[in-house]
Amino acid sequence: MNFDALLDREITRDDIISLLSISDKDARHQLYDVAYRVKTRYVENKVYFRGLIELSNICGKDCYYCGIRKSNSKVARYRMSDDEIVEEALWAYNEGYGSIVLQSGEIQGDQFTDGIEKIIRKIKTETKGELGITLSLGEQDDSTYMRWYDAGAHRYLLRIETSDPDLYSTLHPSDHDFEKRKACLYALKRIGYYVGTGIMIGLPGQTVENCADDILFFRDLDVDMIGMGPYIPHSDTPLGASCDMSGFDGSEQLEKALMMIAVTRIVLKDVNIASTTALQALNDLGREMGLKAGANIIMPNITDTRYRRGYQLYENKPCLDENASMCRGCLESRIQSIGETIGYREWGDSPHFNVRTGK
Repeated sequence: MNFDALLDREITRDDIISLLSISDKDARHQLYDVAYRVKTRYVENKVYFRGLIELSNICGKDCYYCGIRKSNSKVARYRMSDDEIVEEALWAYNEGYGSIVLQSGEIQGDQFTDGIEKIIRKIKTETKGELGITLSLGEQDDSTYMRWYDAGAHRYLLRIETSDPDLYSTLHPSDHDFEKRKACLYALKRIGYYVGTGIMIGLPGQTVENCADDILFFRDLDVDMIGMGPYIPHSDTPLGASCDMSGFDGSEQLEKALMMIAVTRIVLKDVNIASTTALQALNDLGREMGLKAGANIIMPNITDTRYRRGYQLYENKPCLDENASMCRGCLESRIQSIGETIGYREWGDSPHFNVRTGK
């Protein structure tokens, strides 16, 4: 396939399937090179940090793949104090991070809503409104999303995990509603958030056609950011326990994820795409490989190390013992080693969001 020719015409579903089906190693690397050129043209070769604060692993969901699902009794549950959360946000601000991500298990209710609103307002006040705030707090009602937006959060990441309802049903109990999750994404857009979503790549039962449709779902929803990574089993989950780990090929999972990053970049062009920590779980240089395949966002974990072992959505999560300063220095040298720069003190909204909203 002439990859460059794709850039001069509309890319079809069949094109996407063909690209994702490439198995030749050299052809895959040619695809990564094209995706990288698209990236530098539309979003430059600058990486934006989103300091990740995993504020609680208490979750009301029971997803079959997730290590912090509510039925996993082996997890020691925690909830950071408001002061701890704000302190870590201020550390990120003082270190030049343009943004943070507040992430937790999915909880609903007035106490949770009030607490998050208070934290957002405190961070905004303490940083003079200069620190960007992304939320990744799951499904909520419209009024909750609005309250948090009014308080000062302006990005929201809600991964759909798969855009196929049938595959979705194999990943969740019957009381988890695919249509409700999708409706939340539309609500976030109506309210005015910079909207991110994403999927897991290499799920049991997932086809290349599913992945192609996921990319079209991102396009049709007109999202601003994509956060997706390889599926890595967790043995304390129903899905992980059912996997034949002797047949789990981490290198192939990594390649599938890199292919999805590359093709998503080629199709969507000016969105932000995260190079996720899960890539590094499969290869020590996984996040750099993601950047070279078209990603431009890194989410360094700045959660206090005493909490990190309690927030393992998958096994073999890296950087559990590295404090925030160590993580920052390591990532900075890694990113500079591949010839990219870091957008310190920049929110780094995607050009797509700015065009979509007229900002």
